[in-house]
Amino acid sequence: MSTSTSSTTPLLSLRGINKSFGAVHVLKGVDLDVWPGKVTALVGDNGAGKSTLIKGIAGIYSFDSGSYSFEGQQVEVTNPKQANALGIEVVYQDLALCDNLDVVQNLYLGREATSGVILDETTMERKATETLKGLSVRTLKSVRMKVSSLSGGQRQTVAIARAVLWNSKLVILDEPTAALGVAQTEQVLQLVRRLADAGLAVILISHNMNDVIRVADNVAALYLGQMAAQVPSESLSHGQIVELITAGRSGDLGLKAPDKEVVA
Repeated sequence: MSTSTSSTTPLLSLRGINKSFGAVHVLKGVDLDVWPGKVTALVGDNGAGKSTLIKGIAGIYSFDSGSYSFEGQQVEVTNPKQANALGIEVVYQDLALCDNLDVVQNLYLGREATSGVILDETTMERKATETLKGLSVRTLKSVRMKVSSLSGGQRQTVAIARAVLWNSKLVILDEPTAALGVAQTEQVLQLVRRLADAGLAVILISHNMNDVIRVADNVAALYLGQMAAQVPSESLSHGQIVELITAGRSGDLGLKAPDKEVVA
């Protein structure tokens, strides 16, 4: 866990978020706070609403109702460009990397630096190297390596580096350790922790409770479209997180138990 200090004011604050697709009510009055310098683990079973919530934060979907505040100001985010302008970057599970391009070209894909009408390869390579060095990435021999030659952990590292290259303030990571081996998972988790220690706000989506307990400062558990609880991870056990995910409550923590019907 991080020992660094961070702001007591959330960078991102959602209140009463609702989202429906036709007759299906996917998000139901969701509240969420994300702080700079902290890793917030967003957990929930398949169909709990995690992807919809993240895509709403990223501007891919528009929320139907509720308030969206960033850096203490209520904002309207209805497309990805608006989210990017705020400093929000998402690393999706498929990483969206181009195997035929090298690391530098992937980091700058669609946002290339130019000098007049010519690509400024020198500046891009220098900034790419600085970004990776700043993240303490030592597993890449060269920023000119083709992505096709990289391991799964190295690919994840490149995708995360691309997210932080653009002065981002909030980085959302969707299952960053899925399908990685033990050593590669360790490298990625260390990188996630370094992002928060550098002052960024991080949302980590994961089904791996060991990863969650290892790096998260707080846990936000979604259950059938509702936020069951958001609490500091140090106060939760592995079993309690699982209960919040599968039942929406654990003891006195979580959603209120439904009233029992009285049989006359």
